[in-house]
Amino acid sequence: MQEYYIGWGTLSLINAGIAQGKNRSGLNWFLLSLLVGPIATLAVVIAEKR
Repeated sequence: MQEYYIGWGTLSLINAGIAQGKNRSGLNWFLLSLLVGPIATLAVVIAEKR
């Protein structure tokens, strides 16, 4: 079960990095990713760069 939390946290950090690369708030995307995980990954990848 601990591996699940580590993976989820790592995914949130990756999403924050992707979001910052697209000129979006890394903190907001990190927090969103903690709540919805892979759905946030899909959203940040699809989102247009600002």
